[in-house]
Amino acid sequence: MDISEYMQTIGRQARAASRAMARADGATRNRALLLIADAIERDSAQLVAANARDLDAARAAGLAPALLDRLALSEKAIATMVDGLRQIVALPDPIGEISNMKFRPSGIQVGQMRVPLGVIGIIYEARPNVTVDAAGLCIKSGNAAILRGGSEAIHCNRALAALVAEGLRGAGLPEQGVQVVETVDRAAVGAMITMPEYVDVIVPRGGKGLIARLMKESTVPMIKHLDGICHVYIDAKADIAKALPIAMNAKTHRYGTCNTMETLLVARAIAPTVLPQLAELYKTKEVELRADPEALAILQGYPHLMAAVEEDWRTEYLAPILAVKVVADIDEAIEHINRYSSKHTEAIVTEDYTDAMRFLREVDSASVMVNASTRFADGFEYGLGAEIGISNDKLHARGPVGLEGLTSLKYVVFGHGEIRV
Repeated sequence: MDISEYMQTIGRQARAASRAMARADGATRNRALLLIADAIERDSAQLVAANARDLDAARAAGLAPALLDRLALSEKAIATMVDGLRQIVALPDPIGEISNMKFRPSGIQVGQMRVPLGVIGIIYEARPNVTVDAAGLCIKSGNAAILRGGSEAIHCNRALAALVAEGLRGAGLPEQGVQVVETVDRAAVGAMITMPEYVDVIVPRGGKGLIARLMKESTVPMIKHLDGICHVYIDAKADIAKALPIAMNAKTHRYGTCNTMETLLVARAIAPTVLPQLAELYKTKEVELRADPEALAILQGYPHLMAAVEEDWRTEYLAPILAVKVVADIDEAIEHINRYSSKHTEAIVTEDYTDAMRFLREVDSASVMVNASTRFADGFEYGLGAEIGISNDKLHARGPVGLEGLTSLKYVVFGHGEIRV
């Protein structure tokens, strides 16, 4: 296979399909989504079997536990995908919405219309659910999609691609509206990210190495985040009954996700009370704690304890490892977060309204939370139906990227024969 020619063909087909996707009315796009959801529900057993083939091959290849976790597709995960598609259907159609209409002194009326971006290229590793989430959001937002999943999920992705194509056909939309790249050759990625004539934006979802490579090589704009170095700060005025389950869930609910807590900060006034109780909880999961000197002194006797080094504050572990630091107060907590965070998700546990509002205003991250686990930083949990990725950039889209993040605004002008003088 000539990879360059193959990707050029996919690109041309996507560009042509994007026009049909943008023209389609909301009812047609919703019908496609419902047909895809029904097909996934119908063929869930076959999808689990395809995923099992991928998992067997991944284990044999020595894939890391975090990636195996992302690759696994259970019946529950399939039900969540189906639910996500139906949630997307229930969301208002953003395309064609006109807002901010104003009359100007000249007599013209000026507003903004929400429109699709065009062709979205999504590059991702492991997670087969991304195939459905990305397809669903792109269809709903009137975009065409080119999906390049990792080689480790090829069987499951091919099976899902067939169901997506079935749904598009059933709704009278072009199958090329969502294309899954069939080759596992990495040259396909290099081709996709250098086709600005066909691809309007790239969304990379994968490991740091993949995204770092794309940041260097892509000639297409990207919506991305590089790391998920997330923090939970337990304030001096925290309710311990809330703090313990939040800090436990944020770290141990799943280790291999970008919204998992990697650094725990605890106010000095409450640290001697909170840290031993948390240590008992973390011990049940054999979480390794890498502690600063103050936390180290408090946690003596914990079986999985190490002294933290500078690099620990900058590390996304994606593993049962947690950096722990005692801070003087909210000022030091905010300073530490803004210095070391990847600007993904941070949380404060506090009953003090002033501290909560300061944290929300002053922490410079895409999602900032009060009295909730960082694990909620997710498009599904935010009511977006699904997400195509999470952005820690500040331009265009920030945080979980749902429908609005896959659209743009253009100015529209209504006149009555006015001319400029």
